[in-house]
Amino acid sequence: MAGRAAGGCQLSAAAPATARVVAVTGSASGIGAAVRRQLEAAGCRVIGVDLRAAEVVADLSAAAGRAAAAARLASACGGHLDGLVCCAGVGPHVRPAELVVAVNYFGAVELLDAMLPALAAGARPSAVVIASNSAGFVPPDLRLVDALLAGAADAAAQAAAGLDGATAYATGKLALIRAVRRRAGSWGERGVRLNAVAPGPVETALLRGSLDDPVLGPLTEALPVPLRRRATPGEIAGVVGFLLGPAAGYIHGSVLFADGGSDALLRPDAL
Repeated sequence: MAGRAAGGCQLSAAAPATARVVAVTGSASGIGAAVRRQLEAAGCRVIGVDLRAAEVVADLSAAAGRAAAAARLASACGGHLDGLVCCAGVGPHVRPAELVVAVNYFGAVELLDAMLPALAAGARPSAVVIASNSAGFVPPDLRLVDALLAGAADAAAQAAAGLDGATAYATGKLALIRAVRRRAGSWGERGVRLNAVAPGPVETALLRGSLDDPVLGPLTEALPVPLRRRATPGEIAGVVGFLLGPAAGYIHGSVLFADGGSDALLRPDAL
């Protein structure tokens, strides 16, 4: 495998021919499953984290489950992790709204922070978080943003209670993007790259849940996509693989939109 570019698992000519170790949350379905397939095809050892069919079975919606997942993951990787991909998430159709932000925000951020020491011990380490382009379209609930970024789970749950699904989902993803960017300094000092991908509509069960919702369905269908189609999970997995790999070696603290042009169309002047 020396010198071979392969979905983020490239090894340099001087590197030992050992598989890179990458953890993927939400590995049993959707984008997470596609990421797993691509990484394994490239020769990586993948440690999946999910409610089922994973090396680490854990519930990321609760603090105890997140702590258990981090402990089991640290043990499974032996304290050395080359990559981490946080794909686990639920859609805006899921109720209650508190569950949406618990999984989508705390399920990512708490795993990121817990696994930073293992990543810092890895080879060319990188982490990628799956966000959403909806973070820029839906007016956020600022009280919820503040509570999430402060790590105040109880206050976040109170702020999320009663919110409609679209607002809770988009606000959680906005806070997640800000959390990624706010870690650029401290993570960079440890030699670990951290980036986010902001997909648009992707052909997954999560999207189907929104489309089947009587309120969210029409809103989702109305989102203009210049490329005039939805992404496949494999296309998003390809973006993740790029960000994990050496070709993205100077990309850090960034958000890569993989949304068929929707963000550019609706917010052409936004940076």
